[in-house]
Amino acid sequence: MYKVLLVDDERIIVEGISRTVDWEAHRTELIGTARNGLEALSFIETHMPDIVISDIKMPGMNGLQLVEKVNERFPHIAFILLSGFSEFDYARTAMQFGVKHYLLKPCNENTITQALAEIILDLEKLQSQENFMANIQKELTKVLPHAKEQFLKELVTNKTYGQRDWDDYRQMFRMTVENDSVRLLLFQLEGKFEFEHMFAIKNIAEDVLGKSTVLLSTTIGKHVLLLIKADGESDALFANLSEIKRTFAAYYKMDATAAVSDPGPIVEARSMYRETLECLNYQFYLGEGSIITKKDIGRDDESAPGTFLYDEEPLCMHVKSGDWAFVRDELQAYFSQLADSRLDTHLSKSYVIPLYVSIVRQGSPEEINDYLQKIASFDQFQTLRAIEQFITDNAEQICLNNYRLLTRKHSSIILKMQQVVEEQLGNPDLSLGWVATEILYMNADYLGKLFKKETGDKFSNYVVKLRIEKAMEEIEKTGDVKVFELAEQLGFGDNPQYFSQVFKKYTGFTPSEYKRSP
Repeated sequence: MYKVLLVDDERIIVEGISRTVDWEAHRTELIGTARNGLEALSFIETHMPDIVISDIKMPGMNGLQLVEKVNERFPHIAFILLSGFSEFDYARTAMQFGVKHYLLKPCNENTITQALAEIILDLEKLQSQENFMANIQKELTKVLPHAKEQFLKELVTNKTYGQRDWDDYRQMFRMTVENDSVRLLLFQLEGKFEFEHMFAIKNIAEDVLGKSTVLLSTTIGKHVLLLIKADGESDALFANLSEIKRTFAAYYKMDATAAVSDPGPIVEARSMYRETLECLNYQFYLGEGSIITKKDIGRDDESAPGTFLYDEEPLCMHVKSGDWAFVRDELQAYFSQLADSRLDTHLSKSYVIPLYVSIVRQGSPEEINDYLQKIASFDQFQTLRAIEQFITDNAEQICLNNYRLLTRKHSSIILKMQQVVEEQLGNPDLSLGWVATEILYMNADYLGKLFKKETGDKFSNYVVKLRIEKAMEEIEKTGDVKVFELAEQLGFGDNPQYFSQVFKKYTGFTPSEYKRSP
């Protein structure tokens, strides 16, 4: 039902129209009457009718003045004006305010109801148009985000897009950019993730950076892409990126790597996009969760990667000998040099895999096959740091195993040498060289170093001390042993004087004095 207000200073006319018009039949409801324009305006402000039927000639505020006031504040209210005058000026003034129905008094029911019917038809058309536009706006609201996302994808991938396209879409999306200077941000989530995670980091980024900074955003493949204004300070931008990563990690326990293009005009968006993709490739060197710019790549667009040279033989020798301290430091230096070379990811792996194979070959034969099967793991590594950790862990295990094997082998050699000394204690030819060449068939220098390392004493000193200890035991046991007999018995041959000198050096007494000591 459409609400109607009737305004006239003549009560008889108000009552007559109120009674004669079948309001309900015409889908209307008479909600009130007023005697002049002032009363009518107050009523309108409170009850907001759809239609006002008003006389023109009234005291205080006439009908035309009422139309003017209402049209300023409530232009949707329709008017039917009544007048006992037929002057054209009244009609012309009324039409200026959109009044289409100007009825001369006296007017009958048919005249009024016909005017009501026409106004209602106009109101229904207007309402229909408003509903249509509201629905269009609603649909556009739904479609607009998708249109923006698609435009950004086209902007960074379609080489035919230029300044004219940007101007058209900027006007369509109502975007303003100072000097058309923008940046591209590209996020890559680390580990296993779902689409909702990409949607989440996009929303977090838009919230942290602000709607006024983020012009467009979308997802491309496994990446989240944002086009932002480049009118802020770089330090502030990097602080915001760190905040985005922290917020995302706090909610989803996941890390994200961010690539940032240099600022530039919007028409260079394609080259900016390639720049951010290249930056993400260097995540291999800089690690997951980094914020990477062109400066971090370490070379300009025209420079080419160099050749990576490394002599792995010293490293392998120390792996074989179980020298983990040397191997650890050497691997750190190797991967630092490889990272500085900034080679392509696949090329870097082509250098690293042969190194791993060389290290594995220094292990025990029964374990080599197990280590070689781990080569398939290299495809899963996304960073150089992960590869370094993998190779370092395996190299350490091989070194420790080799060290244990060599330790056991060395121990058995030392035991054999000590056994030979016990058996050959009276042999004047007993020496390190004699044991090495005649008994163990090993290098004398290596054997001497090994003996010193295991026992803490030189081989010759060990033999002399053992001979003196035997001499002391023999003197204590018999008491009357001849010095020359002891010398001959303990390997000093026919040189009892030398035996006495050595005995005194170790005990502080000559053999004769030792016999007489209490």
